[in-house]
Amino acid sequence: MRLSEQAAIVTGSARGIGKAIAARLAADGARLLIADIDGDAARATAAELRDLGYTADSIAVNITDAAQAKCMVQAACDRFGRLDILVNNAGVGLNRPFLQTTPEEFERTVRVNLTGTFLCSQAAALAMAESGGGKILNIASISGQRGAQNRSAYGASKAGVIQLTKVMALELAPYGIRVNAVAPGPVATDMTNVTHTAEIRQTYHSRIPLKRYAQCHEIAAAVAFLVSDDATFVTGHTLNVDGEFVSSGLMMFDLHESVPAGSAK
Repeated sequence: MRLSEQAAIVTGSARGIGKAIAARLAADGARLLIADIDGDAARATAAELRDLGYTADSIAVNITDAAQAKCMVQAACDRFGRLDILVNNAGVGLNRPFLQTTPEEFERTVRVNLTGTFLCSQAAALAMAESGGGKILNIASISGQRGAQNRSAYGASKAGVIQLTKVMALELAPYGIRVNAVAPGPVATDMTNVTHTAEIRQTYHSRIPLKRYAQCHEIAAAVAFLVSDDATFVTGHTLNVDGEFVSSGLMMFDLHESVPAGSAK
């Protein structure tokens, strides 16, 4: 297993994408600290992993609090003896027109998504530097790369995460710490399954050549690659997992309709 005995923290991992990431890292041999603001849900997820034979513990943490971020990292070091991997997955979304976004909403979104990533990363990097290195993986978003309606706060926060990833990679390289990001497009989660209407889904599908949402395990697979020894010379990179949503240009017709009958799709 390519992450055998490595110690990992995944924030926001009680459910959704974070839970899928934690499960994938555990399957690859990592020892997990499930960190989430919902302590009960974090304990339940850790118990599920232990029932599958994996090593997992949990902690309740508010990533916007510097002291709690430090305690989270210390808990991992106390439990596992070191910290090798931090995945900054915890975040909040906001779907609000720019002119209707309140200062409080904007500041909370940036506080959780960007400042929280900074606080957790700084605490983790200090511990990793003492033990000879590690890997930090930030969950960004394609909303941080292109303009989108109702995404002023969220997009700005995720653009900040992408830039923070580059600066962290540069400054932490001398300590043997690699820093990368994964930028998902739309992902099928319990939340999007409820909040995304048929109209919203059709709009996304019309702009994604693969014509579907990502599955949580596909995001987890990208994370697992970037924190593994298969990516030892990759740092400062943001990997889009978006079905070519960001890089596709003008589509005059449905590409799927132009595929000859009987051809592989």
